[in-house]
Amino acid sequence: MIEVFKKEDQAYGQFNNGEIIENKPIGFPTDGGPISSYSNLFYWAHAIAKSDSTIGLHPHKGFEIITFVISGSIKHYDTLIDKWIKLDKGDVQVIQSGSGISHSEFIQKNSSIFQIWFDPNIHKTLYDKPKYKDYKSNFFKIKNNKKTIIGKDSSLKIKSEDIEIFELKLTEDIILNLNSKKYYSIYLLSGKIALKEKEINNHDFIKISNENNISLQIINESNLFVIASPINVSYETY
Repeated sequence: MIEVFKKEDQAYGQFNNGEIIENKPIGFPTDGGPISSYSNLFYWAHAIAKSDSTIGLHPHKGFEIITFVISGSIKHYDTLIDKWIKLDKGDVQVIQSGSGISHSEFIQKNSSIFQIWFDPNIHKTLYDKPKYKDYKSNFFKIKNNKKTIIGKDSSLKIKSEDIEIFELKLTEDIILNLNSKKYYSIYLLSGKIALKEKEINNHDFIKISNENNISLQIINESNLFVIASPINVSYETY
């Protein structure tokens, strides 16, 4: 099954009177978007800062929350480390929020991020000690135009079950082999592709399940951000 969700159809959010705006492929239940959480993938927002802006201190519990710097620079503050840390394009921050952590973000003008929440079985992780770690861009290996963030070619590990995350840079048509027991959640970061004669543009989102492969036609050089997650999770999700 292949579903395509155009940017304009995704849930919308904003902070600080529109200084930061978001399109959300997977929104909170109250956001009213077309997709709610599935697998152990709970929430996915793409945020861009129209001006320098800070999201104030706010709490998290239970979830694994990963921030990916797509462009520009951000700074973040967590109560575990009690200081501001800068992250640049390609860097990744992992919060395993456990029994509780509070967090604040500063996003520089014209910078953009993904913030993605995973459910690692929060019925258990709510009792874990919170943890936090940053990963610089050069930590991740790139092979054959594939940058592996979480998977067999990366030592970044999370508790959420059977997650793979990678980026693909595509310059020519390709057939991608898939695991039919997984969802593939694909965000088009840049470029233009066609899938089953349907045109996919910047910031469009594709949800795939029960497929062994897909054929992508590359209209313009494209960058895809891909998360593979299990169709059947072994624990009850939130």
